[in-house]
Amino acid sequence: MKKIISVVCIVLLLPASAGAGGFGVGKYAGEFMSIGVGGRALGLGSAYVAIANDVTAGYWNPAGLSRITYPEIILMHDERFGNLMNYDYGAVALPYGSDASIGISVMRLGIDGIPDTRDALVDYTGGGILDAAARLDYDRITEHSWADWVLYLTYSKRHSDRLSYGFNVKLVRRDFMEFHATGIGFDVGLWYNPTGNLFLGLNAQDITTTLVAWNTGTNDLISPTLKVGSGYMFDVPGGRLIPLIDLDFRFENRQFASNMSLGPVSVDFHGGLEYSVRNLFALRAGYNDIGNLTFGAGIHLPKLDLDYSFAQFDGTGQLGNTHRISLRITLSEDRFARKTD
Repeated sequence: MKKIISVVCIVLLLPASAGAGGFGVGKYAGEFMSIGVGGRALGLGSAYVAIANDVTAGYWNPAGLSRITYPEIILMHDERFGNLMNYDYGAVALPYGSDASIGISVMRLGIDGIPDTRDALVDYTGGGILDAAARLDYDRITEHSWADWVLYLTYSKRHSDRLSYGFNVKLVRRDFMEFHATGIGFDVGLWYNPTGNLFLGLNAQDITTTLVAWNTGTNDLISPTLKVGSGYMFDVPGGRLIPLIDLDFRFENRQFASNMSLGPVSVDFHGGLEYSVRNLFALRAGYNDIGNLTFGAGIHLPKLDLDYSFAQFDGTGQLGNTHRISLRITLSEDRFARKTD
């Protein structure tokens, strides 16, 4: 089963046009960048664009990064498909001046230890296949990895107490055996608090269409995605309640592979609900774009946030469950605080 999953993952995550020259604008070309980061956001079904106000905003909505007060660091590890695939994320964010922030985020999604038997065939008949007259020389079997890397460089600025904007420059690197690709893309985000406890967010990802160029001569184009979200904060006995709704608009003609579509435009839905108790403990639930229910919990300490999320990939358990844990550190000391005018 693991071997089958490994092959399927590689086929799906390599570009569809890898054997041809020129440009390929295909569906799911940027899917490896849409998994999400942070235990809190993932426990909320990835409905996080409107309330991203910590170091993970560099991914969810660069505009939200301007709302941090102290430097923040986060680390997250995720294993899926029976520990076959590893997903790692780390980020650092710093206040810059009185109303801006800068950040750097790194993500890696990959499968390691893939056997390479191309040079291990001992072919006595010259048929080029492993048959009764051939064998494998196990000493000549090597291992390689398939890995996708994304580096985000974020700048965010607070225009007013109610409005912020931000930008990402992201560098993409994809490696598989002797094949590799590089790319560059741009995101633009807005955060708006129109009134009271209502929050709105927008993140235009890959806004100029991201080019990923392979050393084979193939060029893939990742189409823009528009993420729009809203959240409202209710004060309830003992804490607060935040319902969240996000919509992802894509322009890849996904049709039935989306929650809703109209011609080439598709829409995917995310929903989340968080109940927090006096800013010490939180319970979360969500629904993501692939139809999975998610659950999570978080503990908030003076300088440390520990967040956990859970998602089940299928009802029969063949693909395994995914447990995500993120650790966020806030350097909440006066010497590190944002400098005000």
